[in-house]
Amino acid sequence: MHVVVNAAMSADGKLSSRRREQLAISGEADFSRVDRLRADSDAVVVGVGTVLADDPHLTVKDDSLVERRRERGVPDHPARVVVDSSGRTPLDAAVLDDAAASYVCLSERAPIDERMALAERAELVTAGEERVDLPRAFASLQREGLETLMVEGGGELIFSLFETGLVDELRVYVGPKVIGGRDAPTLADGEGFVDEFPTLALENVERLDEGALLTWEVER
Repeated sequence: MHVVVNAAMSADGKLSSRRREQLAISGEADFSRVDRLRADSDAVVVGVGTVLADDPHLTVKDDSLVERRRERGVPDHPARVVVDSSGRTPLDAAVLDDAAASYVCLSERAPIDERMALAERAELVTAGEERVDLPRAFASLQREGLETLMVEGGGELIFSLFETGLVDELRVYVGPKVIGGRDAPTLADGEGFVDEFPTLALENVERLDEGALLTWEVER
């Protein structure tokens, strides 16, 4: 399995404002890049916080990219995966529609009623007691044939993926905007590292729109 974390952040490292409202950080060139990355992926992964804040659809937008997927003999769109420990994903969320396959990764503490309702709209992956056990959940996804995963946020999920050693590659668009705010989400929220820190090898820097795209590989 290959896991790519993709994000757009402000010049000061924020994903959105302290109100957690979706902001336009990048432009059309980066939107097209993200669409190509989705089209090359078997699944797109987000945390439930991103679903609640933005209600993303996570499908491929460019018809020519959809056609290329058909030529490869794969579904029009990658699968959508929501990491949701307690079953908070709304039943009318865009990621649960019939445009593509949907998976919801839950922990054992997700209430049975929510599980039953979500099971009518998505494949459920249960791993972990209080929080989703990400290595176990991703192993289950791999058994479903999902080998290339694109992670689109948010910061809590990204931190947890780094914490569990699941990230292979990090691609970050840094936009020309300062957001500020100690409570604004960053690229990797969560508890933070204090002893051992993941290290990255810079593979490429590309000017894009009015910002820069940085591509790192995670050093093992």
